[in-house]
Amino acid sequence: MNLKPETFKQIDEVITHYPVKRSATLPLLHLIQEDVGWISPEAIEWIAAKLEIQPINVYEVVTFYPMFRQKPIGRRHIKVCRTLSCALTGGYKTCEAFQKEFGCHTGEISADGEVTIDFVECLASCGTGPVVMIDDDLYEKVGAEKVKELSAKIRAEAKKGVTV
Repeated sequence: MNLKPETFKQIDEVITHYPVKRSATLPLLHLIQEDVGWISPEAIEWIAAKLEIQPINVYEVVTFYPMFRQKPIGRRHIKVCRTLSCALTGGYKTCEAFQKEFGCHTGEISADGEVTIDFVECLASCGTGPVVMIDDDLYEKVGAEKVKELSAKIRAEAKKGVTV
């Protein structure tokens, strides 16, 4: 596995918190995705070996929880809420506007590698929709103008080489 040294240390430390190694599956998946950005088949095999379980036992956790990505994403991750309150306030139009801005569909990586746009379940800000989360930052009442503003900010940061 190609992980940062500190991630390896965190993994070893986390495992000690569980009387049964298998119970560390979920935290290890989070640590690896946080470091690498997604969960590869290699990561599944590695976790299984580390926890002394079968790869299928790790794979079933990865496929059960929607927050685990099984393919790489862009450098920036745009998540647009699609649940009812956001849909009623324009969430679908917001998602379409981001797709037009970056020339890609949901689940794809933009041609410049900068973003992946996903249409997701509730982002827990139902009274201020449409709601968008870019990486770990929440944006409320995101209409067409706000989409343009946020997209321009992402492009400007990419040109400056700003890391998230």
